Amino acid sequence: MNRESRPGTRAVWAGEEDYLVHGATQVPVVLSVAYGYHDMDEWYDVATGKKKGHIYGRNTNPTVQAFEDKLKTMEGAEAATSFSTGMAAISNTLSTFLVPGDRIVSIKDTYGGTNKIFTEFLPRQQVEVALCETGNHEEIEAEVEKGCKILYLESPTNPTVKITDIERMANAGHAAGALVIVDNTFGTPINQNPLALGADLVIHSATKFLGGHADALGGAVCGSKQLVEQIYHYREINGATMDPMAAYLILRGMKTLHLRVRQQCDNAKALAEYLQTKDIVEGVYYPGLPEHPNHDIAKKQMKDFGGMLSFAVKGGVETVRELLPKLQFAHRAANLGAVETTVGPARTTSHVECTPEERAAMGIPEGLIRVSCGIEETADILSDFEQAFEQTAAALEV
Repeated sequence: MNRESRPGTRAVWAGEEDYLVHGATQVPVVLSVAYGYHDMDEWYDVATGKKKGHIYGRNTNPTVQAFEDKLKTMEGAEAATSFSTGMAAISNTLSTFLVPGDRIVSIKDTYGGTNKIFTEFLPRQQVEVALCETGNHEEIEAEVEKGCKILYLESPTNPTVKITDIERMANAGHAAGALVIVDNTFGTPINQNPLALGADLVIHSATKFLGGHADALGGAVCGSKQLVEQIYHYREINGATMDPMAAYLILRGMKTLHLRVRQQCDNAKALAEYLQTKDIVEGVYYPGLPEHPNHDIAKKQMKDFGGMLSFAVKGGVETVRELLPKLQFAHRAANLGAVETTVGPARTTSHVECTPEERAAMGIPEGLIRVSCGIEETADILSDFEQAFEQTAAALEV
């Protein structure tokens, strides 16, 4: 694969050539659990990693490896390994490197499942966790200087799309000897490449934008060969393996990633600007808006601002109950990154695991609505929201 090619071309071609068989132009779905060998020495060499190949599906699989190869190329990484879900990628990566007595620094605005690892599971394992205000770079730097094994970032965040200066934080982390990990699910390899900004590892929930069709679960981590091999070893023993059929579906979805993301970014920007004009909307959160507190940082480290936004409505949960069912071109579901627009409050999507008090502490109001813009025509999305707002205003008499 020509490394000088552009992201859209890499999305189509990268990582596939070695896996095309019998003249096929598409990577096959290999469903075999085991792989046989006539030569015992060759079998041993493959099993011990001295020679390329596959021995057992929990370890590696040709279809899964094609996905990993494509993603590592798109992220500019030496290596990648995959998982059954995005949360498996996060939990396995953290478990690979953290032991009792270690310390991790992160931000308060991570995805709800990630936040539960920080607030519930890691403390139980005697790992100290320091959670800083997202966007307060001075506070993060001060905590990192105290010493930590890992600096974990998510940018943009889910669901409030806050931005952290990845390059600045990577420098701070490395100065303290920390491993810097970035969840790039919202950013996508099209809009942002954390490794190029200094991160050591980049994580994706492949279920979301990479797959893009809401029909396959998966996760992945990319980085140096030395780090990824350690994560792979933990995963192969603990068993959170990506399914070959899921790998095929995500691999197929990635071929149109650059086209989908382009339209999703356009739709999100237009919708964010529209939402700013509505009296019933208390706040709009989108890094592409000049008013966003971290707009300049996002502009520096992202090629575009993403297909995700959120907004808060007056009247809280009551308004949410009225508004969302009136949308015709939006699924009300706990997913994101798909070709269809998807909406939902944080209380039933990103932070359903958290209590109202925990969400409030993270700056997530109960009236916050997360929007994952799809690839529909922009005018239709805006028109749909307009009619929903009109009906909601009439029903609530506002």
